[in-house]
Amino acid sequence: MAEKHSKTQETAEERTQGQEAVSSNFIYNIIDKDLAQDRYGGRVYTRFPPEPNGYLHIGHAKSICLNFGTALKYGGKCNLRFDDTNPVKEDTEYVESIKEDVRWLGFQWDKLLFASDYFDTMYECAVKLIKKGKAYVCDLSAEEMKAYRGTLKEPGVESPYRNRSVEENLDLFERMKNGEFQDGEKVLRAKIDMSSPNINMRDPALYRISHSTHHNTADKWCIYPMYDFAHPIEDAIEGITHSICTLEFEDHRPLYDWVLKETEWENPPQQIEFARLNLTDTLMSKRYLKALVDEGKVMGWDDPRMPTIAGLRRRGYTPEAIRDFCERIGVAKANSVVDMGLLEHCVREDLKEKSPSKMVVMDPLKVTIRNYPQDQCEWMEVENGKDPSLGSRQVPFTKHLYVEREDFMEEPVKGYFRLFPGNEVRFKGAYFIRCEEVIKDEKGQVTELVCTYDPQTKSGTSFTGRKVKGTIHWVDAEHAADITIYAYGTLMKNDENGNPILNPDSLQIYHAKAEPSVLEMKPQERCQFFRQGYYMLDEVLSTQEEKVFTRIVDLKSSWKKS
Repeated sequence: MAEKHSKTQETAEERTQGQEAVSSNFIYNIIDKDLAQDRYGGRVYTRFPPEPNGYLHIGHAKSICLNFGTALKYGGKCNLRFDDTNPVKEDTEYVESIKEDVRWLGFQWDKLLFASDYFDTMYECAVKLIKKGKAYVCDLSAEEMKAYRGTLKEPGVESPYRNRSVEENLDLFERMKNGEFQDGEKVLRAKIDMSSPNINMRDPALYRISHSTHHNTADKWCIYPMYDFAHPIEDAIEGITHSICTLEFEDHRPLYDWVLKETEWENPPQQIEFARLNLTDTLMSKRYLKALVDEGKVMGWDDPRMPTIAGLRRRGYTPEAIRDFCERIGVAKANSVVDMGLLEHCVREDLKEKSPSKMVVMDPLKVTIRNYPQDQCEWMEVENGKDPSLGSRQVPFTKHLYVEREDFMEEPVKGYFRLFPGNEVRFKGAYFIRCEEVIKDEKGQVTELVCTYDPQTKSGTSFTGRKVKGTIHWVDAEHAADITIYAYGTLMKNDENGNPILNPDSLQIYHAKAEPSVLEMKPQERCQFFRQGYYMLDEVLSTQEEKVFTRIVDLKSSWKKS
């Protein structure tokens, strides 16, 4: 396994370093300036620090590509660090899923680390702040402190416990650590400035009590550091140079710098914020996504409708397409919303040159070729795609076939070149077929087309006679494979008031007819269903009796390059 990951990393390095010109951004400009000034001794060290409280989504993919890509660009290093400071919400299941996601995207970390590995050091830093008179134990509840904190327009009010002596604070903090108090009974706060215009600097909490078992440290601790206190210390311990995070932490940067200064780290890292990814028709909140999973409204974290990396992987998206998408959207300072169509466009661009074609009929309409021999079966040589390297395959052709119902129109509109009475089309890779007769049931529903074929028009021959304007796909009825297709749409949509709700039509199930070669496909193998879209065999839903294919993305794109 280690060798496999090494090869994946080499591929990522070759991909990044092999580019003559890597697109720049404001983060790279900052790093270039630091390197020119030798601020960190020529080092570039980043980290990707997810909290293991859920599965990662496409927004995290942007951060993964940015942090690991930055390290690769500058020949530096990037750690995978789990910010596991909240034992109530964290689980080893999430740890393992995150590791799998990072590897699947094509990256390999320098070190695999846990914030909880640093709890002893963080505790020592907290004691140092208390001894310097920079932190105190506070008895106010969360609701009481909220009232004391003030507003954006009004300064806060100092806690009545703010001026406890250093000795009393040291004693209370140790007793907190020893488990003498209940959850929420006391917290350790930084002593900064209750009149600061930045509310994050108004005596923020540094430690809280939580009598919970931790996935990594078990029951060793009953006090846990807050993220704003833990994060800068983690970065400093690891020697991170550039702590890249999303824009909502911009107002927290003064606190990040304060913690590093007051705990006396030399040549501390710097925090740089970038705009997080927002996609149309997509809610990217681990809390909301977890609720969907817990309430059984989706099939799990890897439901192909979910915006999780696991869901995109199961749907058939490729890591190359996601990396391309992250490169295209770039890195900015201002929040914006990206069209989901761009992500789908990147998937199409990646799959179109490497996905062999298959013929599948979603809504079958029977076709009988009147003048074709009853017991004859020909195996037609059909190309797998435009790229010759994809090769070709043999497809059976007999007297009875299926075509798409939408490829027939009894009374054609102007510009319609598919099947209609008296019209001739080419059946892909086979013959010219003319519609001669339409058979209907007692309700007037078309149930069968009776056609004729021209044996002189076989594909691959030197036939140069008349031409036809339409080419349609087909499936031989005698050899057809019955498959099930899960066609996924967006999981969310807006109601009449513009509020996001679950889309009741996010999954459409089809029972289709396919050429027999689809039964030879392996789980997670991708192909193009001719004129339909890109599909993958779902290894979770498929059985020996039923082959289930997931629609990755259709062929039609609504996204247009600006």
